[in-house]
Amino acid sequence: MTFEYVTWEVIDKVGYITLNRPEKKNALNEDFVSELKEAFQLAKAESNCKVVILRSSGDVFCAGADLSYLKQLQSNSLEENIADSKHLMELFKTIYTFPKIVISMVSGPAIAGGCGLATVTDYCFAAIDSKFGYSEVKIGFVPAIVMVFLLRKIGEGKAKEILLSGEIFSAERAVNLGLINTAMDEDKLEAFTNDFANKLIKKTSGQSVAVIKDMMAKVPEMTLNEALDYAALSNAQMREKEDCKKGIDAFLNKTKITWD
Repeated sequence: MTFEYVTWEVIDKVGYITLNRPEKKNALNEDFVSELKEAFQLAKAESNCKVVILRSSGDVFCAGADLSYLKQLQSNSLEENIADSKHLMELFKTIYTFPKIVISMVSGPAIAGGCGLATVTDYCFAAIDSKFGYSEVKIGFVPAIVMVFLLRKIGEGKAKEILLSGEIFSAERAVNLGLINTAMDEDKLEAFTNDFANKLIKKTSGQSVAVIKDMMAKVPEMTLNEALDYAALSNAQMREKEDCKKGIDAFLNKTKITWD
């Protein structure tokens, strides 16, 4: 399915959401964010999709906010800017809490909001010559929404290094920071990402993935006792799910299990 700025398709249980505004460096605006939210809802509802790959067309993954869009925001009222900020927040939260595995495949620069998209996915694989960075501080802005997720991902010290300087850094440094998982030659990226996704499809339970991701989103905000009570309940509830019964049966009978 093709929107104006996004394409969505499923091939062999992998859902592909493609940023498709290459003439504008895949820069985000209100409609682009809306289409991404809709694409992820389609991926969530599609039973034949188990893993989602977020990728881009053109030579830039995502350059952040569209310039005309930024100009428009200057004339917005506070109420309008709050609504717009929540619109982007909902996209990042949707990806971060998505019940299926989401992989970002970054080719080219991923700057500001584009870096945010890479940050909130479960895995990020990038071409070695890709660039990352949160440049908002250089224009008197703040990466406020994605900071919430970035602090969880790499911690305060490393987050300060890149947020307060606004520097643009290499894929290799992004790996060292823990921002992305690995970087490789451009010509190997697509095959590596697809192979990784297919291995996850065959080797992991979709029900287990959904529960683990939900727990990881909620547990850090709980007290120790709240977290342990929630963990015990989740443990017990998982035992009643079909995937758990299927998996334990295969383990006890020493039979190989391939998830679908």
